[in-house]
Amino acid sequence: MFVRRSAAVLAATAVIGTAFAPAALADESPGASPSQAFPSALYGSTDPTYDGVWRQSLALLAQDTVDVKPAKKSVDWLVGQQCESGAFAAYRPDPSAKCDTKTKVDTNSTAAALQALEALDASDAVTGAAVKWLKSVQNKDGGWGYFPGTPSDTNSTSVVIGALDAGDTDPKDVPSKDDRTPYDALMGLSVPCDETGGGAFAFQPDKKGKLAANADATAAGVLGALGEGLDTDPDEDGDDKASPKASQCVGGHPFTVEDAAANGARYLAGAVAKNGYLKSSLPGAEDQPDYGNTADTVVALAAAGRTADTEKPLAWLEKNSGTWAAKSGPAAYAQLIFAANATGTDPRAFGGADLVKQLGATGPAATSSDASTAPANGKSDEADASGEDDGGVSLWWIIGVGLVGGIGIGFLLSGRNKKQQP
Repeated sequence: MFVRRSAAVLAATAVIGTAFAPAALADESPGASPSQAFPSALYGSTDPTYDGVWRQSLALLAQDTVDVKPAKKSVDWLVGQQCESGAFAAYRPDPSAKCDTKTKVDTNSTAAALQALEALDASDAVTGAAVKWLKSVQNKDGGWGYFPGTPSDTNSTSVVIGALDAGDTDPKDVPSKDDRTPYDALMGLSVPCDETGGGAFAFQPDKKGKLAANADATAAGVLGALGEGLDTDPDEDGDDKASPKASQCVGGHPFTVEDAAANGARYLAGAVAKNGYLKSSLPGAEDQPDYGNTADTVVALAAAGRTADTEKPLAWLEKNSGTWAAKSGPAAYAQLIFAANATGTDPRAFGGADLVKQLGATGPAATSSDASTAPANGKSDEADASGEDDGGVSLWWIIGVGLVGGIGIGFLLSGRNKKQQP
């Protein structure tokens, strides 16, 4: 679901930044320099221009998931990023300035913030405004794109479904102008069983309307089809959520959203069965393990009730994800915490690491008196602007920037519109 600042992100940034950068995005950039300090309430220590709200939301939600009360100023910072409309942008360096047409609000930042703020019992005025805005930018097919008015994609639609559910709004009760629900949109993005990658979700149809299986989108799509948010609780009843036909791809008519979820989970189970992890690659580069999407796959499989299928990828993450998480920052730690929580694994003893403590070290000291949440590096109020973590930049931002800039950067990416390797 989320891709950290890897070679793909850096390459896309270079292309967009040098040749196609939209003026609005250039104007809104805080112009980071090695000596620039970012908001002390913010988790992560790198430039938040493209992922500030996203990584803050995941960090706060992950802390709530493990019963840690985040610092008040960190929650207040997130609330302060909201526009009068109820929407959130990826980052607003000056929250006191009113949002206008140049403010690039997006569905992903808004949905992530809504999930976090609902969990933290933010005021109804804040969360209600976010729900209202998300409803107002729903596409006719029932789904959502990254930016308002852009074509629906699996990832954006799914994170909005999770946000609506968190906001006590049943996605089935949110029809579009064409009387299509968010679940209708997801079913339309499910690859037919008789095609390559059948049962998976595609990110979006290609120009010819063809759907290509994508593991990243599938992990998101399974959660969305199940009506689940980012922080899925363990399934204590075993495989009761899984379709009885989960061992095979289910097609034909009628085709339900539950069938789509079961098909997607089946695809993911097969994708991680051999090595225990997903792969991502760039043209001309060797395949690399995709830690973030593997963590998301664990959450999706657990949500679908395929608990046995989570064992191998979870064990792989426990053994191999430490260096990646340390480099990638708060959103990465949050993803691992979500994976641990979904499987009933102790995030404070994850392959010998205390994920809760490590996440806490990337931001202000938590309000909780639990000693295990104290920052290991003493960071409590001031962000270290020279840190190595990148805050977990989402690939959704890349897709969004490409849409705004009017360019196609899919050739740079291993996911979304291309098949992702299992």
